[in-house]
Amino acid sequence: MESYRYQAEILVKDYLLADPFIPYTSLLCGIFMCKMAYDSSQLISSVYFKGFASLTKIQRIEWNNRGMSSAHAIFITSMSLYLVFFSDLFSDRAEGLITFRSSNLSTFTLGVSVGYFITDLAMLFWLYPSLGGMEYVLHHSLSIIAISYSALFGEGQLYTFMVLISETTTPGINLRWFLDTVGMKRSSAYVLNGVAMFFAWLVARILLFIYLFYHVYLHYDQVEQMHTIGYTLAFLVPISLFIMNMIWFGKILRGLKKTLAKRQ
Repeated sequence: MESYRYQAEILVKDYLLADPFIPYTSLLCGIFMCKMAYDSSQLISSVYFKGFASLTKIQRIEWNNRGMSSAHAIFITSMSLYLVFFSDLFSDRAEGLITFRSSNLSTFTLGVSVGYFITDLAMLFWLYPSLGGMEYVLHHSLSIIAISYSALFGEGQLYTFMVLISETTTPGINLRWFLDTVGMKRSSAYVLNGVAMFFAWLVARILLFIYLFYHVYLHYDQVEQMHTIGYTLAFLVPISLFIMNMIWFGKILRGLKKTLAKRQ
């Protein structure tokens, strides 16, 4: 047993967590975690939610898919907040250009996120358009390209994590769908969820993006030293997602107004 334990430690240290392999092993971990989250959602829901069995097949798939996306959102939001605001990786005390800073932990985190987006995109294509239309395909495609580049080449990871903080709104969006699916659209929980989602979206997907653009402006001398691909992605992806966020924010605002009007 001691020999097997030693060999396992060597395998993890020299291969699975070796610097050159981290982007790839973390991607596989992300896919595996998605599978575990999907199956866990199905198991827990079938045991504790009596109405789960009465849902249609596509509703059960989407239910578990949203459980999976909520698990990823909690993970990536927690890690992004830590790396951006609490760790020393991107602080002013650290040495080197801020656009070229990375660590094994930050790269591993990005790889896990790529694994999720690949898994979810595969499900989108498999059941298209039941789980989402072209806007979701565009969102996931841009995310995969930008996060993969940042993980593989270590460029612009700060801005990648800033964008990923916007995933904090995902559990609220999924909860709204759950409440609607189980017939609680007229409940107080549905209204409170709508109000919370409005403010969360405003902070995480509007104000935070504005701060990101301001940060890029302040550190433009460092941003322009990135490779052409990284430089392009640093502007193209946040701007594209910001436009999509504004469009969705308008829909959230109209939906909230309609819900509040019905309760008066």
